[in-house]
Amino acid sequence: MTNDFTFRISTTRFDEDYSPSSSSRGTTNFANLARGEDRRQNLRNALTMIDNRFNDLAHWDNPTGDRYTVDTDIVSVDLRFPADDGETVFPLIEMLDTHIVDTLTGRRIDGIVGNNFSSYVRDYDFSVLLPEHKARQTGLDVPDDFGELHGRLFRHFLESDAYRERFSLPPVICISVSSSKTYRRIGNRHPILGVEYRQDEPSLTDRYFDRMGLRVRYFMPRGAVAPLAFYFRGDLLGDYSDLALIGLISTMETFQKIYRPEIYNANAAAAELYRPSLENRDYSVTQVSYDREERSRLALTQGRFTEENFVKPHGAALERWAFSHAV
Repeated sequence: MTNDFTFRISTTRFDEDYSPSSSSRGTTNFANLARGEDRRQNLRNALTMIDNRFNDLAHWDNPTGDRYTVDTDIVSVDLRFPADDGETVFPLIEMLDTHIVDTLTGRRIDGIVGNNFSSYVRDYDFSVLLPEHKARQTGLDVPDDFGELHGRLFRHFLESDAYRERFSLPPVICISVSSSKTYRRIGNRHPILGVEYRQDEPSLTDRYFDRMGLRVRYFMPRGAVAPLAFYFRGDLLGDYSDLALIGLISTMETFQKIYRPEIYNANAAAAELYRPSLENRDYSVTQVSYDREERSRLALTQGRFTEENFVKPHGAALERWAFSHAV
């Protein structure tokens, strides 16, 4: 295997006509919404939630609350490398790329790439490798190199010509806070991101994203009821425009309200000292169907797929590549 993988980027519009491709992870938020008899209404409701939240946050010069719409593309990244039987292509990651349409001026404004993050290799790490490690009772919570290969592949992608030719800024990934940690509100307040929280200690997810070269900060935007976790490289508060940050918040807060309503659609906002709980019963449901049980089942299925089609047949070559790209 050569030391230099190549990447191919393709995009799919995320709208009410969206259907998941055969290589999309079934557990990813946008794919889960796009199945079943009510798929079109499901998608339409989610897109309306995104636009409404965007206009709520971008309220200046927007008296009727409908000036902006958010266009979203699914960014699919294939990893390509030579193997004994010819070139191998593996679906590495999927993210979202947002653009904001100003209906008043007709401008189309760049948003942020990243948002949601989907990865078959992460499914393998968390749903196959980690449970097997714990079953061996080694005394260590995680393997020493947990997430190392995935992290190096991700960093390699961000440094690739494929990424740099298409995107001018690093990605920002926005996900739920951890229900096993406690968050404390601090005095810092950003005009768009809102009030900042700090965590009592890093979570396993934090450490995993750190291997990907991403730091984390936690903010609760105006009108939200719980902080979001923002994973980034560079300057989260300085590198991105206000409208780009609003696009990120409105998109991912919508997904979290649908996926984790106990936290993000709760009827009471997070206090100064906050411990998220999926056992909370005081919350509202959205008009969007989401199959969380299917999501849990498919995570293991996708992890096994990665093991059989990526890790096992190419493990030795991947280890050599990872060693040659040690940071």
